[in-house]
Amino acid sequence: MAFVVVFFAATSPVFAQSVGASGLPLPRFASLGSSKINVRVGPGQKYEVAWIFVQNGLPIEIIQEFDAWRKIRDSEGAEGWIHKTLLSGRRTALVTPWLDDAVAGTPIYARADATAPRRAILQPKVMVTVEKCETSWCEVSGRYKPDPSGDKSQNFKGWINQVALWGVYQGELVK
Repeated sequence: MAFVVVFFAATSPVFAQSVGASGLPLPRFASLGSSKINVRVGPGQKYEVAWIFVQNGLPIEIIQEFDAWRKIRDSEGAEGWIHKTLLSGRRTALVTPWLDDAVAGTPIYARADATAPRRAILQPKVMVTVEKCETSWCEVSGRYKPDPSGDKSQNFKGWINQVALWGVYQGELVK
């Protein structure tokens, strides 16, 4: 039983948070600040490029710091290094990225209450901007383009339970 408690404490962000060289907590969430970012296998430009992010704003988890480099983890669990100037403090999240696209979707509500009127149903992997989080709910917003060929788009804003988001920790307060 002691092993289970030690393992949980070592892997839970609530218990494992420390302070990085930047003075900010580790781990922490941030987002990509550019639409083309090389993710490297080590902390420096001399290291090989492991893959390239091509979407601005995606949420990432910063898990380590070395000089001006940040070791990050994406929503699929892949890890690599990015220069800190390519990151943004803007908070974004992905809605249920662990679910299959065929899932019915996750509702967002008018208030932080599951009995409130629904504002929208968001499919897995939809990226949202995190406006704020209180207790177990986050207010999120975004833009949905139903038809890529047309210029019609819809803005949405509402409240979603934190358990449906990758980009915030359980119980984290975001202002």
